[in-house]
Amino acid sequence: MSKPCAVVTGGAQNIGQAIALRLQQDGYRVFVLDIESPEAESLKADAHQVDLSDVNATRQILLSIADAHGVTCLVNNVGIVRPALLDDTRVEDFDPLMHLNVRSALVCTQSLLPSMRRHGQGRIVMNASRVVLGKEARTLYSATKGALQSMARTWALELASDGITVNCVAPGPIATTAFWENNPPDSERARRIIENIPVQRMGQPDDVAQAVSFFCDSRSSFITGQTMFVCGGVTVG
Repeated sequence: MSKPCAVVTGGAQNIGQAIALRLQQDGYRVFVLDIESPEAESLKADAHQVDLSDVNATRQILLSIADAHGVTCLVNNVGIVRPALLDDTRVEDFDPLMHLNVRSALVCTQSLLPSMRRHGQGRIVMNASRVVLGKEARTLYSATKGALQSMARTWALELASDGITVNCVAPGPIATTAFWENNPPDSERARRIIENIPVQRMGQPDDVAQAVSFFCDSRSSFITGQTMFVCGGVTVG
């Protein structure tokens, strides 16, 4: 019996890689779509290098994967940040963030829906962020993540009768390359962030992968339209 197939966008490194590796452990054959080549050896065979802001290239790859293998799980993980306070936010950054963070999720989901419907089931997970609750210097990033969350709730209603669930994970402070680039480890800003995490540690990519795995599990079929904050308690207070 062939393995169920999953697609993870932005799965070459950091949180995306952790998600892809976890889904492999869960029994999925995982196809990674990323502009970078995967770091993990087990992901390289089914990896496709693509600029996910390129609609036609993305759609073509996904349709070929779905036709050849069938896909029942999609994790819309890819995203870029470009932090800036409101006064410094560049209008020129609006389209790149919206195209990669949001439009790619729409294109990927539309491309794989026929495959999920043929199988009579599906799991779609959006990687949102705790910034949907508000965070300084994240005007454009929070806009894209809020859009993902809103789309997920809408799709959850539209696709429920097809046996397809749509949920979000919303990571808080996670130790990724992007986090340390924006918050240098020896900086006062990084120290304050870590001290304010109730569980008293930084989150790890595997913590997010755990939440994604839960939503992708066949036993989670009664859960849809939800957002799980993977934040160490930051969003509670």
